[in-house]
Amino acid sequence: MRLKKNNPKKYFGTDGIRGRANSPKMNADLALKIGMASAKLFKRGKHKHFVLIGKDTRLSNYTIEPALASGFLSMGMNVYLTGPLPTPGVASLVSSMRCDVGVMISASHNEYVDNGIKIFCPDGTKLSDEQEIVLEKLIDNNNLPLVKSENMGRAKRIDDAGGRYIEYLKSRMPSSLRLDGLKIVIDCANGAAYRIGPTILWELGAEVISLNVTPDGTNVNKNSGSTNPKNLISTVKRTKADLGIALDGDADRCVLVDDKGRIVNGDLILGIIATKWKNKNILKNNTVVGTHMTNSALVKYLEKNSIDFIRVDVGDRNIIKEMKKNNFVLGGEPSGHIILSNMSSSGDGLLASLEVLYTLKESKKKLSSFTNLFRPIPQITQSFFISKNNTAEKILNKLKPALFNLKESSKSDNRLIIRKSGTENKIRVMIESREKNFAKKIILKTKKILKDLNK
Repeated sequence: MRLKKNNPKKYFGTDGIRGRANSPKMNADLALKIGMASAKLFKRGKHKHFVLIGKDTRLSNYTIEPALASGFLSMGMNVYLTGPLPTPGVASLVSSMRCDVGVMISASHNEYVDNGIKIFCPDGTKLSDEQEIVLEKLIDNNNLPLVKSENMGRAKRIDDAGGRYIEYLKSRMPSSLRLDGLKIVIDCANGAAYRIGPTILWELGAEVISLNVTPDGTNVNKNSGSTNPKNLISTVKRTKADLGIALDGDADRCVLVDDKGRIVNGDLILGIIATKWKNKNILKNNTVVGTHMTNSALVKYLEKNSIDFIRVDVGDRNIIKEMKKNNFVLGGEPSGHIILSNMSSSGDGLLASLEVLYTLKESKKKLSSFTNLFRPIPQITQSFFISKNNTAEKILNKLKPALFNLKESSKSDNRLIIRKSGTENKIRVMIESREKNFAKKIILKTKKILKDLNK
């Protein structure tokens, strides 16, 4: 049993600031304050200061983007506006364009009614815990000094941001990589990669079938993408494609579908890349970093191949922190956040997909030949909303002893994780077990406890 530590922060969760759009947790007023606070934090010296602002395709971006930009402009920082651009695209361009800070407006895999703000340092990395705490204090400071009118910043739209990111992705792959002869289905979740994803695959020579590339502001992640690949699976089978790629709303994660219509999640992607990199002697310290949600079957597979595995708290920023501390180059989550730190400063769904495609071309094998590297232990993850009259801590304190007793009564080596979501008002329960009845018992017990608490 493992419980997630309480988050002492007011605004930041596991992946930036996130909440229901046009609510107190995410609105134009808060975006304005975040822009002003971020400018204050990252303005250094007397040079011209620039911020790069990207976004996905959510309706609420029409209010969040101008408010956020206004905050930076009022503090004397110039603004680059990219339009729809994947989160890793923002991370890469912040560095290449010599910006002082980068911001991505997105709630990632959440439905369109939510929105969020992710902030990047000049080198394209996410804020540290210490920086987030400082920034939160600045957000709540209502007396930040505005610059004189003549010193306000200017805003400029970057029309070729998507093309710059495509060239960045290509530069991370060998120049010999061609995808000729491959039929690829890509589901862009009506999100930030709706143009970029199909374009780069086509430019590399693949036959491309595109799904969910007509965003309307309200359909991002709707019955699509990495969290709902059902249509992708059926399309791969129907068209006899070589594989499918499913991205999420901001394209920082991916899930693949092999030629037989089977899901290849983040754990399997890690296994494929780790094996290849170890054989090529580019897996530094022979170590992969994952989270407490990583399937134990992957850990055992890596151990058999003399590869160490380190678990950290959920969230790609925690993985990146561990990787930076010990000079590791590969990490990821089952959800499809894959970090290739020798290529990128952040998780990148398209980059991870290209690395797998490169592996297939090198090996001259189908993706299905890699799907059986290991047999995952069945996992069930269920989310439960926290009612207004309860707190996460209260619920966790009730769940802990009851579920712990159930786990201890089991004879098998089961794993059980209970945590508060860092991005939504939910409690998440993950059960990993080969016992069919164990997961059922845990879920039923959780539902009963929550029902009693809500009375």
